[in-house]
Amino acid sequence: MSTPHSSTLSPTADQQEAARLLHGLWIGKGRFAALPENIRPATRREGYAVQQAFEQVNGQTVSGWKIAATSTDGQRHINVDGPLAGRIYQDRVLPVGATVSLQNNLMHVAEIEFAFRFAQDLPPRATDYHVDEVLAAVASVHPSIEIPDSRYEDFVKVGAAQLIADNACACLFILGASANDWRDFDYLNEPIAVSLNGETIDSGYGRNVLGDPRVALTWSVNELSSMGMTMKAGQFVTTGTCRIPVKVQSGDVVHADFGKLGQVGCRFSA
Repeated sequence: MSTPHSSTLSPTADQQEAARLLHGLWIGKGRFAALPENIRPATRREGYAVQQAFEQVNGQTVSGWKIAATSTDGQRHINVDGPLAGRIYQDRVLPVGATVSLQNNLMHVAEIEFAFRFAQDLPPRATDYHVDEVLAAVASVHPSIEIPDSRYEDFVKVGAAQLIADNACACLFILGASANDWRDFDYLNEPIAVSLNGETIDSGYGRNVLGDPRVALTWSVNELSSMGMTMKAGQFVTTGTCRIPVKVQSGDVVHADFGKLGQVGCRFSA
């Protein structure tokens, strides 16, 4: 788990400049090799400070948080040693059934994920939150699909600090309807049925998400706490892909059935 800090993030002038560069790429759908060395974050905390400055530049409400690299395979793929948290902005959350543009998207994948919405604030504190405490603050669970992207030309080489600065490869997000009867769901073994263009592909399982998406959820709360940040009531956390990301192209339709938690799907265009 994270090691809590007492101070909140306070971006420096260099971190604000890094955020402005990343935001320009975010808006213009551009990318570069890396942040200039003189303003490049060197630690996870510095990466989160850039992310904080990005929120100020972006001016959009943070609807939720994502977790990247929740499997050892995912961590190896992007050369990091643990999960990363990123903000999901209100204007990037799309309804179920939406048509998602892949124009200039680098990754071309859809990730099938559990999303947990909070009913109450979980503020920073000196000790880690436990899973039971975090679940007691949850209002609902939602089926969801994340469509990530990166502002780096080769995101597997830039390291954790720069990936965090870039919102942990956040881009677009499909949030399904809330499921209130979620507490007795078998998050480890219940298969999440996934189809691509109507053809069944490998199912997802919650056990692929840090062993349990509820553990991943707790990690996210403690990661924010360690940076002096509050997980806020009304925000959701999408806990990471529960199967290998689905490779998609223009014209594809992805659908996921989470059983009693509901269903979610979207279509992709050029």
